Amino acid sequence: MGNPCIICVAITGSLPTKDNNPAVPITVAEQIESTQEAFEAGASIAHCHVRDDEGRPTSDPDRFAALKEGLEKHCPGLIVQLSTGGRSGAGQARGGMLPLAPDMASLSVGSNNFPTRVYENPPDLVDWLASEMVKYGVKPEIEAFDLSHILKAHQMWTAGQIADRPYVQFVMGVKNAMPADREVFDYYIYTVKRLFGEDAPWCAAGIGPNQIVLNDWAISSGGHARTGLEDNVRLDRDRLAPSNAALVKRAAELCEKYGRPVATWQQARQILGLRPAA
Repeated sequence: MGNPCIICVAITGSLPTKDNNPAVPITVAEQIESTQEAFEAGASIAHCHVRDDEGRPTSDPDRFAALKEGLEKHCPGLIVQLSTGGRSGAGQARGGMLPLAPDMASLSVGSNNFPTRVYENPPDLVDWLASEMVKYGVKPEIEAFDLSHILKAHQMWTAGQIADRPYVQFVMGVKNAMPADREVFDYYIYTVKRLFGEDAPWCAAGIGPNQIVLNDWAISSGGHARTGLEDNVRLDRDRLAPSNAALVKRAAELCEKYGRPVATWQQARQILGLRPAA
């Protein structure tokens, strides 16, 4: 079996609460414990948001620092990816954690509609976040909610605003944004390979019930997969997911189905061109 599959676990996000699913980890201690279970189940990347004392999303760099420190202690080798998403703060506050020099950080390079609002990523902020990632040696994961975001990432890479070949993640199933459309998904793959090379790694994330659909499409097509309670709190219509680890195990079962080994953290770092773990 070849072509290892990287599993990214999005542990918390900005929206899910314990009312949605009691397993959603809110405090830093809960996040560390939940991530450790997911890491042991096969996740090699943790996509991280933090919450304040009331459980609201925040970009507080001190909370990110505590989470990063705990993950590095309890999940040695895990790729820590911090979110610069717009639900957690405004303006340059969204990048206040980048001086922590995590392995990776999310980077949305364009705006799009969300269920009840516009997800704003103005060009000057995108440029600044990208420059901070270059400054601190942070590899961006491009959050592609639209085809134009893949093309914008290529433009930024060509201009030197992104240091390494971009790692693009297709996000499908957000209400009012790109639905889970197989023909569009296949065209995204074609576009990434055309712009960044046939061997360019890419990932996909599906929201809600689309999570398992996108896991299947990505793993069967040679890409990498994101799962976790940020994107989906259920195993199916009738059952809540008992943990982030349970969703990781479900993705790992698809890897087995399609004859792909789950990437170790060492393999994931090599695939993504990341520095060795500290």
